[in-house]
Amino acid sequence: MNTETSQIGGIEVEIVHKAIKNLHIGCYPPEGRVRIAAPHGVSDEAIRVAVLTRMQWIKRKQTQFRKQERQAERRFVSGETHHLFGRALRLDVQRWDKKVHRILRQGSDRLAMKVPGDGTTEQMRRWMDAWLKARLRTYSAPRISFWANRLDRHPEKWGIRPMKTKWGSCDPEKRIIWLNSELAKKPERMIDYVILHELAHLISPNHDKRFIKILDDNMPKWRSIRDELNQYPLPAWEDPKALAR
Repeated sequence: MNTETSQIGGIEVEIVHKAIKNLHIGCYPPEGRVRIAAPHGVSDEAIRVAVLTRMQWIKRKQTQFRKQERQAERRFVSGETHHLFGRALRLDVQRWDKKVHRILRQGSDRLAMKVPGDGTTEQMRRWMDAWLKARLRTYSAPRISFWANRLDRHPEKWGIRPMKTKWGSCDPEKRIIWLNSELAKKPERMIDYVILHELAHLISPNHDKRFIKILDDNMPKWRSIRDELNQYPLPAWEDPKALAR
């Protein structure tokens, strides 16, 4: 698989040649990055024509992404709202004289964050990210086992990491699955959808009829769940360096 970039119709396009049957055009948040997955041997001219043919759709998607609501920048102060599995939690920041931090659920709608007196906003951001990642891992582990057993396809490895343009990813050859750490903030049904989606790629690497049938058979309402997930506000961050894998 090799990757290159090109200017087509006034926009920058990322082109990836891989072992697939059909050319696929994707447009991804937050700014509408265009990515082409093309079979080996497809000519540059064929790719150019395909992009120009879909240009109206690409421009429409880019406009939608740019207008999409962004989460407010988190300042980690008392009264601020944070989310866990789709539930809004009111943050209560408590500074104490200990050198360690603690993050605790309090009731159904509150989250206590006890931090050292000199704790910085950036430290609190990292602590919260780690706490959310741990919660996501705890929820996802049994769900991955459930869906893997149901599909009779088991990954060699799975993990959680920040991703800027995808909710999940799968490497069918290495049998590795990744979940976007932002999923910790989304309802459980959406996490299940992403897990099923990625595990289905262990059966069918492409989004073909076989892949769609797997989703239809195992989660009949997956399209509405997917659409709901994609309507959620995008994260406040924009810097791809902050999301280095």
